[in-house]
Amino acid sequence: MFYFEEINGKKILKTSVLTGFSNFFTTRETVIKTKEPDFEKIVDNNKKDICKYLGIDEKNLIHPSQTHTSNVDVARVGVSEYPDTDGLILTNKEQAVFLNFADCTPIIIYDCENNIAAVSHAGWRGTAGMIATKTVQKMKNEFYSNPENLKCAIGPAISFCCYNVGEDVYRQLSKTVKDFSGLYEIRQGNIYVDLKGINKRQLTEAGVKSENIDVCPYCTVCNNSLFFSYRKENATTNRHSAVIKL
Repeated sequence: MFYFEEINGKKILKTSVLTGFSNFFTTRETVIKTKEPDFEKIVDNNKKDICKYLGIDEKNLIHPSQTHTSNVDVARVGVSEYPDTDGLILTNKEQAVFLNFADCTPIIIYDCENNIAAVSHAGWRGTAGMIATKTVQKMKNEFYSNPENLKCAIGPAISFCCYNVGEDVYRQLSKTVKDFSGLYEIRQGNIYVDLKGINKRQLTEAGVKSENIDVCPYCTVCNNSLFFSYRKENATTNRHSAVIKL
C-alpha cells in the first residue's frame, strides 16, 4: 500500500511493501531534478533536506545518466558517473541512489536477505528492453539474489487510463511477456497499454512473487498536481525521483 510522509514539511510517497531500508518517491514538492531556472533553488534546498534525512553527504547522492536504455550497473563508492545507464544496483551503505521520471515507470527492487536494492527506469523503451527482468537477473547472477525473496515497488507513472501508443510500440511491448492479455485495450481505434502492468508481469515471469509487488495507483497525467508529466506539461524538464539508501 502506498502512503505519504513528509521531509521538512514536504510530501514524499512510500510503500509498505519495502521495509528495512530508506526508500521513497519524491513529489512536486520534493523535486530534486530540473533544468528550469525557476526550480533550481527549490531543488538545491530539497537535496539538502533529503541528504539530511538520509544521513549522507550530498556528494554521495548519485544518479546515472539515463538515456532510455536497458543497461544496469552497480553503484561503486567514489564513482558518481554511470553513462547510458537506466538501472543501478546499490550494495553499499555510503551512497544513496536516485533515478528520475516524468511519466516513465520507476521500479524499486529490494533483496532483504542480502540487503541490496536497485532502481530501474522503465519508459516504453526500457520496458521493451526488459530492464526490470535484467535488473532481477543481474541481482541473481552477481549477488545470488533469490527472485522469490525480492520485494518490488512500481511507482507513480502514466497509467493504463492515459497511455496510448502506436502499433510499433505496442508490438515491441507485447513481445516482452509470455501472456499479454489484459495489458492493452483498443479504445476508439487507439491502442492503450498498461506500462505498470507489463513491468509487473515481467517481474513475476522473472520469479518475483506477485504478492511482493506493490503497484502505485497514481497516474502522473491524472494526478499532475502531485507528480510531473512529460506528456501533459509539454516536455517539462522537472522530474520526480525514486530514491534508495541502505
